[in-house]
Amino acid sequence: MATGTVAEVVKLCGKLGIIGFGGPASHIAMLEDEAVARRKWLTREHFLDLVGATNLIPGPNSTEMMIHIGYQRAGWPGLIAAGISFVLPAVLLSTLIAWIYVEFGALPAVQPFLAGVKPAVLAVILGALWRLGLTASKPKEAVQTRIALAVIGIAVAVAVYLGVPVIWSLIAGGLLGMLALRVLSGWDSGSAAAGLIALPALPDSHSIFPWANQSPASAIKWAALLLAATAPALTLGALGLFFLKVGAVLYGSGYVLVAFLEGDLVHEYGWLTQQQLLDAIAIGQFTPGPVLSTAAFIGYVLYGIPGAAVSAAAIFAPSFVFVAILNPIVPRLRRSAWMGAFLDAVNVSAVGLMAAVLVRLTGDIVTAWPAAVIALLAAAAVLRWRVTSAWVVIGGALLGWPLSLLG
Repeated sequence: MATGTVAEVVKLCGKLGIIGFGGPASHIAMLEDEAVARRKWLTREHFLDLVGATNLIPGPNSTEMMIHIGYQRAGWPGLIAAGISFVLPAVLLSTLIAWIYVEFGALPAVQPFLAGVKPAVLAVILGALWRLGLTASKPKEAVQTRIALAVIGIAVAVAVYLGVPVIWSLIAGGLLGMLALRVLSGWDSGSAAAGLIALPALPDSHSIFPWANQSPASAIKWAALLLAATAPALTLGALGLFFLKVGAVLYGSGYVLVAFLEGDLVHEYGWLTQQQLLDAIAIGQFTPGPVLSTAAFIGYVLYGIPGAAVSAAAIFAPSFVFVAILNPIVPRLRRSAWMGAFLDAVNVSAVGLMAAVLVRLTGDIVTAWPAAVIALLAAAAVLRWRVTSAWVVIGGALLGWPLSLLG
């Protein structure tokens, strides 16, 4: 399966770890541009399957997508190398900023830089949304199928934009879409029975999540015990266990991470002050790479260099395990008529999710004419001249400094 080298995986994922501003949607858009459109490491259909499946498991989606691509390209060594090389720049930068913060009591002033990066990132997401949307809509399928997929994508986009939790929107889009697509493909009782008979041959949730074969009450109790695990004193081990828990159960955006941190580290444990938490959140906003690298900042503030290393390693470790389990399963799911329809529906739902994120980010970022100018220029660069995402981000940063002064 692996057709590449670890070195090329490290080169790509390391670069995206350095320039990857804008959050998961931006990271996935950059990865699609580099790994699919430019390098042809995998098909856009397979990339979409991985995006859809990754949205259904806990952990940082963009980091897990990097790990997927590393595994596809260079096997097990690529899996490890991709995740580390993508995460490491953000972890090191967050640790450096934490040192400055502890030593001087303030955060670096980088707002003019971000003023140009953020609108440029919108164009990167728009370019990926256009390409992935064309693929997810199945242009070679029957008209009825294309209409059904469009309805699913739009419905999920509206639901997410209105505040319905992402995971429930994707699951609903996948299940309802699967039924609709099977009906349109001529599903009858015989094919349904065959599909249901074939499903047990596929890996089920019990093999992935060991608590899934318990009763609902037992599963809830298990989850409650995990989430309520408390640490009476700040130790390196307790710090690592806390962030391991977060990495294993975290769904959704960075706002969900904030809820975890505030509820436990500030109110439950008393390890952080409210101001330290706000400063940690700010770090996640203006550093590249995954927002979960905030763990390194918090770890350093609480326990120095060992705390930063343990916190970062613990919060990202579950993602490597989840991807190692999930990646070999996705092609087998695609070969099943029922699960293939489910993946098609989840894929177009994931595109709808990206669209909702893009609309929301645009409203938050494009609030003045300098940001609008950068966004339009970046969109032209991406859609008209196919400029690589790295140069789009760098160009936005360079324009951000002077335009922020004028605006």
